[in-house]
Amino acid sequence: MKRSARRPKYRRVMLKLSGESLLGKRQHGISPETCEDIAQEIKEVQALGIQLAIVIGGGNIFRGLAGTKHGLERSTGDYMGMLATVINSLALQDAMEKVGVQTRVQSAIDMRAVAEPFIRRRAIRHLEKGRVVIFAAGTGNPFFSTDTTAALRASEIGAEVLLKATKVDGIYDCDPVQHPDAKRFDRLSYMHALKNRLEVMDSTAFSLCMDNSIPIIVFNLFKRGNIKRAILGDPIGTLVSE
Repeated sequence: MKRSARRPKYRRVMLKLSGESLLGKRQHGISPETCEDIAQEIKEVQALGIQLAIVIGGGNIFRGLAGTKHGLERSTGDYMGMLATVINSLALQDAMEKVGVQTRVQSAIDMRAVAEPFIRRRAIRHLEKGRVVIFAAGTGNPFFSTDTTAALRASEIGAEVLLKATKVDGIYDCDPVQHPDAKRFDRLSYMHALKNRLEVMDSTAFSLCMDNSIPIIVFNLFKRGNIKRAILGDPIGTLVSE
């Protein structure tokens, strides 16, 4: 396998994708073309020789909190959201394996017909063998977001960084869509993010990363090559660290 001339800054990486990242130009569901684009980029990242794990949300299919606004019981809605993440994980696995990236899906909810159960030591072994591991079904418990799942699994597997891929190019002091004069941060401390309740990730996820000294890089997924740039250590997006 051809290796990049540059050495990556991080060897074991957790990539957090939103469910909306699979939408493409659709309003709902999954865009096969977008899955293929992400798979191709991940293939290029794999050529760096790094170990990559992924957590993906389910908001393109169902979001538990949205269901509660219409009377759905919170735990039920969250479990439905977890199942949506399994659908997305299988779609991304299919796209990646079509471009030659060996991938395993591990689910926090037991469904052995479609995914392995989450077993930490097995996940690490897959990573060591060069396989991408997608962690599906959240933590397996309601009331926890997929951002928290990404922080938890990153801590469990010993990831050196959490890459939070979004539709904006970093963390701002307010919504840049509604406020054109919003200020983007190049770097933030965990405590600043927590005290100011920055909504790019929930407080539990920030706290887990802070407690386990896992830096977070928030960047724009839709600019081609940004995942690779982040792993190489290029200054993109916003870095959240000590």
